[in-house]
Amino acid sequence: MRKLIFQMMVSLDGYYEGPNGEIDWHVVENEFNSYAADLLDKVDTLIFGRKTYELMASYWPTNEAATDDPTVAQRMNDLSKIVVSKTLKTADWKNTKLISDHVVEEIRNLKNLSGKDIAVFGSSDLSITLLEHGLLDEIRVFVNPILLGQGKPLFQGLKTRTNLKLTQTKTLNSGLVMLYYTPI
Repeated sequence: MRKLIFQMMVSLDGYYEGPNGEIDWHVVENEFNSYAADLLDKVDTLIFGRKTYELMASYWPTNEAATDDPTVAQRMNDLSKIVVSKTLKTADWKNTKLISDHVVEEIRNLKNLSGKDIAVFGSSDLSITLLEHGLLDEIRVFVNPILLGQGKPLFQGLKTRTNLKLTQTKTLNSGLVMLYYTPI
């Protein structure tokens, strides 16, 4: 069975976006981009909720992305992608499939197919659904060296207590701390 990895950046005080939805504080530099390229080599499918999909689809296919980080841009554009949304009517980014119904069953079936691992980037609300249905195999939380004071907390709305086991940590030169967990 393929592993489903959820990845999210947060502030030290636990917010994944600021009070106005801003993420301009995310630490993304060469060392992180090297990690991202390595991860994208180990997965063959990316899953996004609507908001994250729209953000990613508005950046990665652009000339700016190809100039700023050509390796990650190529992988982001070439990989298979799934966007989970009840409101989108189309998903036009290259290699993207739209799922609007039976999300848990669709993702469970996807995990049972042969292939590389699967990654969920951002998409906090979707990750809660996947976690509550036992579909997340690994949670990667990247703590940015900033305090926001307010914003949207990670896993806001989670209905059940979930114990986790810390399996790996890594600190980047920028101060970004990468925490890897598996649900117990």
